[in-house]
Amino acid sequence: MAKILCVLYDDPIDGMPQTYARDDIPVLDRYPDGQMLPTPNGIDFRPGELLGCVSGELGLRSYLEGNGHSLVVTEDKDGPDSEFERELVDADVVISQPFWPAYLTAERIAKAKNLKLALTAGIGSDHVDLQAAIDRGITVAEVTYCNSISVAEHVVMMILSLARNYLQSWDLVKAGGWNIADCAARSYDIEGMHIGTVAAGRIGSAVLRRLKPFDVHLHYTDRHRLPLEVERELGVTWHESPADMVPHCDVVTINCPLHPETENLFDAAMIARMKRGAFLVNTARGKIANRDAVAEALESGQLAGYAGDVWFPQPAPRNHPWRNMPNHGMTPHISGTTLSAQARYAAGTREILECFLEGRPIRDEYLIVQGGHLAGTGAHSYSPGNATAGSEEAAKFKAKVPAEG
Repeated sequence: MAKILCVLYDDPIDGMPQTYARDDIPVLDRYPDGQMLPTPNGIDFRPGELLGCVSGELGLRSYLEGNGHSLVVTEDKDGPDSEFERELVDADVVISQPFWPAYLTAERIAKAKNLKLALTAGIGSDHVDLQAAIDRGITVAEVTYCNSISVAEHVVMMILSLARNYLQSWDLVKAGGWNIADCAARSYDIEGMHIGTVAAGRIGSAVLRRLKPFDVHLHYTDRHRLPLEVERELGVTWHESPADMVPHCDVVTINCPLHPETENLFDAAMIARMKRGAFLVNTARGKIANRDAVAEALESGQLAGYAGDVWFPQPAPRNHPWRNMPNHGMTPHISGTTLSAQARYAAGTREILECFLEGRPIRDEYLIVQGGHLAGTGAHSYSPGNATAGSEEAAKFKAKVPAEG
């Protein structure tokens, strides 16, 4: 029998919801490209429930314990004394999330002698040292497409929020004010703007499709060029590299995976190539944008705004400069963990577990690493290597920040 170690984010401060804002969520048959939604043999939850936190347990306990397996669920993931570190040594499967990542570094993988599967409940497995997983023959899988549209919707919301100066206007209302001039002084229409995406995979393409009706000029860069008929349908211009694209854009949105080739992509030099006063939206991974370069660009006015929901590490230390830099629209990593998305990534997690525990093949589109090499989706989207360096700083979230002065 297997031991499954599951790391999920904290429960709500006031406890699990007794009721929800809506009675149901839409039922989908397939994803936009025709891929089937998760197809587990069964689920032990009601779609629309809060599943991604500790008490939600991704709806897995009944299934796993009913089949003789053990399940350990914790939010305590960072530092050598964490529950994750203690329980990892004899775990067969680790389940983690992009929103509250349990960083599987090479050092932790070396301690986990029984580890056979690292499963991401969501999309994005950069919190796993993929090179170490390749070297150890550990399978890495994620629930591809489960929250791609969720993230794409968040991107569009952030673009509009930045351009229309929504957050400052909302703050003014909360404070009892009514100074329209202060709000309008940084508010712009996006109509006619040039908007570009770094990567046009499932999320990037969905962003382009959702922006087209706004009568903007669309751009993209990707190492896998879209079919010409899709480019014509969307009216989108392809650029060979991000460096080639960004000087043309009023808004840039980052939608590529994090791996060694994209780490620190938006450094001071790349941001300097952007138009002065451009907006940058990042719902991909925090480590793709240089922390200090972004903060400095907002201070100088090179960037008019920065928004998204991804940080590095996660959770971000309380003194992370992105918390207090000017003209930002940052949120915790929530774009892909709506209640709608949770129903899909919980079902996909169960499907992958069923396949693994029953000795059946895992769907090719879910695979990132298998048999000592990149596989499936991983072979298309990732590069071998490690992007977890520096993740130990997440432990600082627990520590109190000394008072200034």
